[in-house]
Amino acid sequence: MKNDQAETKPKNYLKAIRLINIEDGKCDFEIGKIPVRQHINVNYFFAQTEVDAYEKVPHPAPRRQYVITLKGKLRFKVSNGNTFIIEPGTILIANDTMGSGHTWEILDGDEWERLYIPLETDADDYFVLD
Repeated sequence: MKNDQAETKPKNYLKAIRLINIEDGKCDFEIGKIPVRQHINVNYFFAQTEVDAYEKVPHPAPRRQYVITLKGKLRFKVSNGNTFIIEPGTILIANDTMGSGHTWEILDGDEWERLYIPLETDADDYFVLD
């Protein structure tokens, strides 16, 4: 009976990975989560499907933002050499706005459908480390 109850219990968090700046202008990432039902004040969001050469050139995030993958599976590589996988169901928080940043490559197919939700400069991203 306990297992049935655990399976029907609503999740209180969504899996998240946050890109961060570290020493010497490099980037790393943290694995954690964000709370569900948390209201986050944002002014706008936009969708993107384009995939171009920019992905293979190391770059920092242009702004602090949530990146919500709708379709696609990608391997991100941060400038300190570490890698992680992003796919639907994992929230990416791009917070590596300085330094050499990150690159990414599509692992399955050739599509990446995503939403960008920019955060205000001083807004809390509500990220919690695991």
